[in-house]
Amino acid sequence: MSQTCLLLIDFQKAYSHSLWGKRNNPNMEKNAYQLLQGWREKAWPVVHVQHSSINMESPLHSSSSGFDILDDFRPLRNEKQIIKHVNSAFIDTDLDLYLKKEKYTSLVVMGFTTNHCVSATVRMASDLGYEVTVPFDATACFETYSYDGSLFSAEIVQSLSLANLHREFSTIASTESLLSSLLRLSKPAIF
Repeated sequence: MSQTCLLLIDFQKAYSHSLWGKRNNPNMEKNAYQLLQGWREKAWPVVHVQHSSINMESPLHSSSSGFDILDDFRPLRNEKQIIKHVNSAFIDTDLDLYLKKEKYTSLVVMGFTTNHCVSATVRMASDLGYEVTVPFDATACFETYSYDGSLFSAEIVQSLSLANLHREFSTIASTESLLSSLLRLSKPAIF
């Protein structure tokens, strides 16, 4: 039976920096932590993705304290960790090779930010043939200025980002529904 791998995208201290603007989903980390704990209790596969910006001024640059993973989300010794330099966790990393080697065909993807690194990773995962589920309440994003200078709230950005992923690239679910499925299963199934 194929297994579902939990993919954590960019749970890094940089996202508490004020430069990003207003954020949605204040319970995101709480929900994500519940999923991570559920996965760990079942000893199911977890992969941590950490963004390392090539821009030395970025709070996500490896020389910045913002590069560090949030305390509650630090990888355990048996959990795979991947460093990426662009939005998609599949570009210039061994993620696809690792997933295929371990025969993981299904992913649950959560993290920062819904409209950037989560979206890029989910789209590519789908194109590579993985079945993907995104827990909408275990992702978050920030307000965004459009090309014409208009400002979109973080809630609108989140809703549209998830709407663009839904059905075409992934299934959108709640943390609660995924946790309910977890409790009923002895092996990680395809969600």
